[in-house]
Amino acid sequence: MSVVQPVVWLGFIVALILPGDAAFADEFAEARERLVRDRVQTAGVKNPRVLEAMLKTPRHEFIPKQYWDRAYFDMALPIGDAQTISSPFIVASMTEAIEPQPTDKVLEIGTGSGYQAAVLSPLVADVYTIEIVEALGKQAEKDLNRLDYKNVHVRVGDGFKGWPEVAPFDSIIVTCSPESVPQPLIDQLREGGRMIIPVGERYQQTLYLMTKEKGKLVQKALQPTLFVPMTGSAEAARVKLPNPEKPEVLNGDFEADPRGTVIEEANYVPGWYYGRQFRLVEPSKGSQSQGKPSPGDSRFVRFENDLAGRDSHLLQGLALDGRVVSRVRISGRIRTENVEAGIRPDQIPTLAISFYDDQRRDLGTYWTNTYRGTRDWKTDSKTLRVPPQTREAIVRIGLFGGTGVADFDDILLEPLK
Repeated sequence: MSVVQPVVWLGFIVALILPGDAAFADEFAEARERLVRDRVQTAGVKNPRVLEAMLKTPRHEFIPKQYWDRAYFDMALPIGDAQTISSPFIVASMTEAIEPQPTDKVLEIGTGSGYQAAVLSPLVADVYTIEIVEALGKQAEKDLNRLDYKNVHVRVGDGFKGWPEVAPFDSIIVTCSPESVPQPLIDQLREGGRMIIPVGERYQQTLYLMTKEKGKLVQKALQPTLFVPMTGSAEAARVKLPNPEKPEVLNGDFEADPRGTVIEEANYVPGWYYGRQFRLVEPSKGSQSQGKPSPGDSRFVRFENDLAGRDSHLLQGLALDGRVVSRVRISGRIRTENVEAGIRPDQIPTLAISFYDDQRRDLGTYWTNTYRGTRDWKTDSKTLRVPPQTREAIVRIGLFGGTGVADFDDILLEPLK
C-alpha cells in the first residue's frame, strides 16, 4: 500500500493506553468506527461489505509500533524503505471500485505493508499479493500469517511481472504507480475483469479504473492522485523524471483548462490532487460572494465548508533535494469570507508546505500565515529553510477543517540561491 497522502488531521485523537494489548484493541476498535463513519463513508464509499471490512481490519498491525497513535487517521504513514501505507480512504475506495465478489481471485500489487490484502481477504475467495520491497514483503507475510489471513498468498518480487502461474484474475489492484500499465498485468486480467491502477509521472498521476474488453483495456479516469512509484522493470522504463533541483508548483495560477482532460469530474484541477470541498471558479461566478475578483484572473480555486472539522483542501507533491536547494519562497494570494476555526484552533485556512526525507518521514510543515474572518485578496509569502534531508515536498492549500469560504490563486514555490 503506497499512496503518499500527507497528514490531514482528523477530528479525534487515538489515545495510547499502555497496560496491555486488550486496551489497545478496545481503543482502536472505537477509533476504526469513527474513521469509517466520519472519513471513509462521508468521503463517498458506500459498499456495505467494504465498510465492514474496513471496520474489522486492524490497520495498526501493519505499521511500525511508533506510529500506532496515528494508525486510524486518514493519512499515509511511513513503513520503512521509502514506502508508505495507503490512507484508509484510498484503500476503501480502490477496493469498492473493483466490486469484489465472494468467488473472486484478486491480484494485489503493493510496496510492503499487507494492509490492502488484509482488507480484501474477507471480501473475495483468494488474494495473491506481490510486495515489491523485499524486507517489507517478508514482514508483511509474517503479519498476514500471524493474523490468520489464510486466503492471502504472498510473493516478494517485481510487480511488473504479475503472477502468471495463477492467472487469470477477476480483478487487479495496483497500489504503486508505473508510468504506463505493464503488459503482463493486462494479459493476466480475465476478460471482463477490472483493474484499478495509478498511472503517470512521479508526482502527476491519475487513478484509472480499467475493464478488459476483447483483450484490451477500456479506461475510466477516476481522480488525480499521488502514489509511490513502482520498482523493478516498470520504474526502470520510466521516461520522464522530475528535477529535484528546480522544484515548482504546477498550475499554481489555476489557468490550465480542465476541459478535454482525462478526468471527467467538473471540479478537476490539473496538477492538484486529493481535493475535498472545493470548486474551480471563473471570475464572473466568483464575484457573487464578496468583492471583485483579482484583476486579470480567469480562474481561481474556492474552498467552502459549513461543518467544523470536515476536510476542505487541495494538495500537490513535488521533488525537492535539500542538499541542493537550501531555501525556498512560497507565496500565494488568498481571500476569505466569514472564516472561523474548526474543531481545533489550528483548523483554519492556510498555504503550507511539508518536507519529507528519502524514507518519506515527515520533516515538518510550514505555512505563510493563517486566516480568519473576512478579507479581500492579499498576497502572502514566506522564505523557509529547507532541511538538508529533504527529498520530497507537498504543497497544501485549503480550509483544513475551518468553516466559511477561502479563495486561493497564484501559488508559487521558488528555490533561492
